[in-house]
Amino acid sequence: MSADPDDLMRRMDGAIEALRKEFTGLRTGRASTALLENVNVDAYGAIMPMNQVASISIPEARLLTVQVWDNSLVKEAEKAIRESDLGLNPQTEGNLIRVPLPELSEERRIELTKVAAKFGEQARVAVRNVRRDGMDTLKKSEKDHEISQDEQRVRGEDIQRFTDEHIAIIDKMLAEKEQDILKV
Repeated sequence: MSADPDDLMRRMDGAIEALRKEFTGLRTGRASTALLENVNVDAYGAIMPMNQVASISIPEARLLTVQVWDNSLVKEAEKAIRESDLGLNPQTEGNLIRVPLPELSEERRIELTKVAAKFGEQARVAVRNVRRDGMDTLKKSEKDHEISQDEQRVRGEDIQRFTDEHIAIIDKMLAEKEQDILKV
């Protein structure tokens, strides 16, 4: 039972992929369906992503429409959009929700960089949790005499190197996204 480096790398890569998806939802210049895909709706007693209860489309450059499939979920979908960190003001017409995308003010751009920073921190925490799991597994393996102290130290250094590399990727992605958001 040793910490499998491939599994740790896969899990750390997963955190980066999740961050990439979150960032696609923060597109600034024009409408993107990804903007609402990660908004969670309280539906049928569970929390579900918007794209599982509605279809999202882009009829105009600065407008998203959300076609909710079940009329009983329209209010919940509208509430989820309104309460998201995206600063959007949806308008409901029957089971269609129109979501106009406002021009980005300087204040709104700064707000979006804070949201991006929050996503970046969540990704860093996820990578650190993977590191902690790997280190705990190594310590247990060493304690159970499955590996030597030297082997534990070497593998621990590898895990730390993986972690540092992934954190650097996250920091670079965050810097690029912040620059993109602040670009007028």
